[in-house]
Amino acid sequence: MTIQIIFFTLLLITWILPIVLKTKRSVHMLQLNSYRNERYGKWLSQNRSKVFPSSEGLYIVPIVLALLVDSPAIVLGSGGLIFLGIYLYFRNSQQTEKKKLVYTQRVQRLLGTAYIMYGLAAAGAIIVGAYLNLLTALIILIVAAVFPYYIIMLANTINRPIEASISQGFVNDAKRLLKASPELKVIGITGSFGKTSVKHFVHAVLSSKYNVLMTPESYNTKLGVTRTINEQLKPYHDIFIAEMGAKQEGDIKEICEIVDHQYGILTAVGEQHLDTFKTLDNIKKTKHEIVETLPEDSGVAILNKDDKNIMSYTPQNPCRKVYYGVEREDVDLHASNIAFSSKGMTFTVKTAGGETESFLTRLLGKHNVYNILAALAIGLEMGLKLKDMARAVKQMDPVPHRLELKRSTGNITIIDDSFNSNPVGSKMAVDVLGRMEGYRMLITPGMIELGDKEFDINKEWARYSADKCDFIILVGKKQTLPLQEGLKEAGYPENQFYVASDLQDALRKMHEVAQANTVVLLENDLPDTFNE
Repeated sequence: MTIQIIFFTLLLITWILPIVLKTKRSVHMLQLNSYRNERYGKWLSQNRSKVFPSSEGLYIVPIVLALLVDSPAIVLGSGGLIFLGIYLYFRNSQQTEKKKLVYTQRVQRLLGTAYIMYGLAAAGAIIVGAYLNLLTALIILIVAAVFPYYIIMLANTINRPIEASISQGFVNDAKRLLKASPELKVIGITGSFGKTSVKHFVHAVLSSKYNVLMTPESYNTKLGVTRTINEQLKPYHDIFIAEMGAKQEGDIKEICEIVDHQYGILTAVGEQHLDTFKTLDNIKKTKHEIVETLPEDSGVAILNKDDKNIMSYTPQNPCRKVYYGVEREDVDLHASNIAFSSKGMTFTVKTAGGETESFLTRLLGKHNVYNILAALAIGLEMGLKLKDMARAVKQMDPVPHRLELKRSTGNITIIDDSFNSNPVGSKMAVDVLGRMEGYRMLITPGMIELGDKEFDINKEWARYSADKCDFIILVGKKQTLPLQEGLKEAGYPENQFYVASDLQDALRKMHEVAQANTVVLLENDLPDTFNE
């Protein structure tokens, strides 16, 4: 009996090892899916080989031995070796993570709940093994080792009331802080794309005169915005800029009801996150929540009049609307004479009142002209003149990973547009590449989260890109199937494109084929949830 207890203890020690690794991966995927069980569940259904790796088939060995051999030591010893072997396999097969798991307090609570469940499983196995039979105890432990992805989903469900209560506490704190700053001007920014760049540009323009706070990085969720307010808002701030993201209807409205904004910028509306929004009409309605929630008598909406999806929606809110554009001239702020090179862009801006100013910027791409126009429109509302803002525009740095011009080693210039590609932005990015001098190379895994239209949109983009690139590297053999098909339909030479297994393989190929004065566009970089 003593030998059996020792072997069972060793079994439990080795049992927890693969569980720890698999649980970490499970929580990481849940975090990347915004802690939303429906999105996480979809990832699980699409990645069965990761959720249930073939190596776990070895768990059948101790079960078979328990049926055939009347020796607890052999059964328990084989089980321990199997658990240890699978742990070592998991550890050695770990892929490099682009965005590592962040051990937030929410993650710690989630892990606490999960390990309580594992503890109950271990206790149950000990009791069953001691008083009933060893086979049933083994099955309990193996089931717990095989299903951490689903145990984490259950733990997330159990913790939901706790998280909702904590979240509401943060929201209430943020509302109190905003109420204590009655003179604070709040600017909300949303759009299917461009919102992060516009946020940075608005901050750059207004900071020349005001104390400005903006949500950092991609803190564009309800909790991200409330966290910024609670941790960073000070009495001396004159303006607060809140970037607002959305994955489903009501997300923008929820943030707007917290910040009580007086200005709302809508950059663009396009086919993005169709896997959750389902239809373009739902996206239009959700993005316009930033307009509908403005004060009717004093609110100001800043809108891109060139965007057909914005203009096809009629807001019910009668608040004042300020329009900007490039193609249309019947706007309050119009840009023209756009010219750009590898050093940046120049363009002219004219207001409806006749004020005109020339602008120079290191930024690239026509879409950045739109982003700057949105910032200038807000600046005018805040009492600045175009000439006052020209210097700020000239000094603007590119937002990281959004058409950011970099210099690589040797003869390669990198245009980094790797952050979250979309159908409109991706075309504008290859337009920039197509107008560059030198050997033009595109590296991309394509676009994601486009629902049922994803294949067709990617295929059409590949056809559009074909005549603008001298060499194309596609990242991911399965992910880029629509791009491969699009290039073939466009008649793109097979010896001028390469399908890489991952980003490292793509970068190796980039250096291999690069020529003198090579310009490389990095378009999109998929999150870890899309690793093949």
